[in-house]
Parts: sequence; structure tokens; C-alpha cells
Amino acid sequence: MEHVRWMTDPEGLTLTHPVFVAAFTGWNDAGDAASTAVRTLIETSGATPIAEIDPEVFTDFATVRPHVRLDDDRRRSIVWPTVGIWSASLPGTDVVLVLGPEPALRWRTFCEQLTAVAEVSGATMGLTVGALLADVPHTRPTQLIGTATDDALVDRFDLERSRYEGPTGIVGVLHDALSRRGLPTASLWAAVPGYASQLASPRAAMALVERACSMMGTPAPVSRLAEAIADYDARVAAMIADDDDLVTYVSRLEEMVDEMADHDEALDDDLDPLDALDEADPELLAAEVEQFLRERTTDD
Repeated sequence: MEHVRWMTDPEGLTLTHPVFVAAFTGWNDAGDAASTAVRTLIETSGATPIAEIDPEVFTDFATVRPHVRLDDDRRRSIVWPTVGIWSASLPGTDVVLVLGPEPALRWRTFCEQLTAVAEVSGATMGLTVGALLADVPHTRPTQLIGTATDDALVDRFDLERSRYEGPTGIVGVLHDALSRRGLPTASLWAAVPGYASQLASPRAAMALVERACSMMGTPAPVSRLAEAIADYDARVAAMIADDDDLVTYVSRLEEMVDEMADHDEALDDDLDPLDALDEADPELLAAEVEQFLRERTTDD
């Protein structure tokens, strides 16, 4: 843990079987949904900072730049883009929360640092959250895809078995590092409307918080996000109102989602529930994830 700067004595951590939850800004964070989800957990839980990862060896500062800050006496200081680590005791579970920019360099070394923190804290499960741009409307509930490679987690939380092959981000590398140390891991991805990519999506963030908290067995602190959704919807509506082609496009997306919902409802009415699971739409969203990852690599 040579690159971990502890803010408390790691030997003094008193967490009970915590869940290790991580999100990263940048490539894995469409609409700021994943980072907002974890930031919400940090801010509403009274989380305590316990450590941070020294950014010097992992960050391309020409891409993720430090900020200058002035204090009340007009003195200047530099705020570096650091990955922070917090701990909190939520109703029903303890958590270790990780949030910061996706590193640009030395990913294996970076993940070794986080894996060591997970081991020291006694984590029993790893959970990452991410968000991708997809052909989905902002006027419908956010689509989520939850994946895992651990059979017990797949069955316990009704997740999809991860079968993705292709380019990955730091989330994929972290999952591999945690799994190699014997920690079961799961991943949640939210679909964010591609046409509203420049706006932060509280709707997608809320969906991630709700699902993550459901898996952890703790109430979801979503009141602040729920209040922000009306403003988000109004801003997106204003953005598309003057573009007839975009209005038509969004209407078509709404029709597709509604048709899919009607189809799933018919399956629920007419088929055995186990048969209906085979027709559920998470596979379609998983395909969106694969396409998203490949296109982002091509764009880069």
C-alpha cells in the first residue's frame, strides 16, 4: 500500500463485514450518474475519510487537471484530483466508499492499492457502479444492468452472468483484482440518454443508489436526487423542444420502451415466471454496454 495515504490508523478500523463500493469519474460515468450515486452515499451517511490514493503516479494531469483554490485570506492552494476512500455505518451494513477520477497510468498498481484497502477493512463484497450512454428516453425509468461472475451473487441478487469480452475501463480491472484476491464482486450500470449526455442525470444516479442499497440491505437516501429530477426533466425538455428531429427521435424511443414493457407484462401474465426471465431486457442493455465500450475505444 505504498501509494495509500491513511488518514486514520488502519488497524483501528472497526467495520463489520463492509461492502466495498467504488465509482470513478470519466469514462465509466455518463451523465455523472455513477459518481453522483456514490457521492450521495458519502454525503448522506456522514462518512469518515479514512484514506486516499496519491495521484502523482496514476494521473495524467494534462487531462485531469488540478484546481487552484483561494481561501478567505486570498491565499492560493492546489487541489489535486485524488481518489478518496471513506467508511460509514449504514442501517444494516457497513461500507467502504471509493470515489475519484479514473487513473490514466499503472492500472494494475492502482488496483493493488484499492485491493489492499479492501482486505484491511475486512470487505466481504465488492460493488462498482457505472453509467453509459444508450438509446433510452429520459421520460422513462432508468434501465439498469447488474452483472457478476460469482454464482452466489448472481443467484442472490438476480444479476446477469457477465459474458462481456472487449475493451474495459478501470472498473473491469478492479473487478479482476478483487476477484483474484477471493472477493466476490458485482457491477451495476445505468443507461443515460445519449442525446442528453452533457447534463448530469439525477434520475440515473437515483436508480443506481436504489439498486445498490437494495443489494446491501439498507434504505436508499434518494430524497435529494428525487427533488433534482423535475429540474433535470425540464432542462432536457427545453433542450429538445426546438429540434423537430430530436422530438421525433425521443418519441420513438418512448414507443420502443413502452412496447417492451407491454411485452414483458404479457409474459408475466401468460408464462411461468422462470420462462419470462429468459425474455427480460437486461440482455439488450448488456449489448448496449458492449457497444458503448467498443465505440468509446474507437473514439479515443
